Amino acid sequence: MFVIYLLMGGSPTEQAPQQQPQATSSTSQANDLAEKCRTGKDANTDVECRIVGARQSVQAFWTKKLPEASGGRAEWQDTKMVLYNQPQRSACGTASNEVGPFYCPLDKTVYMDDDFFQVLEKQFGSSSGPLAQQYVVAHEYGHALQDQLGLLGRAQQDPKGPESGGVKIELMADCLAGMWARGAVETKDQNGRAFLKPFTEKDLRDALSAAEAVGDDRIQQTAQGRVSPENFTHGTSEQRQRWFMTGYETDDINTCDTFRASRL
Repeated sequence: MFVIYLLMGGSPTEQAPQQQPQATSSTSQANDLAEKCRTGKDANTDVECRIVGARQSVQAFWTKKLPEASGGRAEWQDTKMVLYNQPQRSACGTASNEVGPFYCPLDKTVYMDDDFFQVLEKQFGSSSGPLAQQYVVAHEYGHALQDQLGLLGRAQQDPKGPESGGVKIELMADCLAGMWARGAVETKDQNGRAFLKPFTEKDLRDALSAAEAVGDDRIQQTAQGRVSPENFTHGTSEQRQRWFMTGYETDDINTCDTFRASRL
């Protein structure tokens, strides 16, 4: 349950600052991944390359979309990623296989455990399809966008409960991930090549399967045999799926404002 709680913006943001990730390790890792992940075929067959490709796609999407959505008042800030399968230091605490993916606002970095998707599939029944994995990346970068817009701290002001700021922040990140999914097929790299092929209905079902797997009610029922809404931090399975589809169907950042929504 601890692993899933931390997926997509859990408690590492509440921990005391620690040392930055080791630069030599991150630099070496980046060089290795750049050597291994060269083509779309690599991303189709290798999970690490797929994560790297999703990161590139998400950042290219928000680089174009955010100025448009804000009327030129905001620009996307490049956000680092540490892809790990061994414990790594972060400014928000230790990133490890027990923690899973998270965004750390203290060092402006997304931490992705490349073994996490196996846990999500085997223990919580998520699909192992590519968009299920890319959805997780897009969600974490949604938290990076919230941080850049000055919204992320609202989660800690009111962290628990079905109508809490914590739940609203998480559902907003799901909506932002849906926006990326809608625009990803039209997002191109510096050579004018699309990052991703058009998604199929199965791809969307894969993403919704991952969103369902990390709903508070689903996790609590699996872990303790009952649902405790007063302890919600991320939203129900139905909410997570619905907000992802809200972003996907509307392609409008204003519709992702869960703090003004009449219905969570």
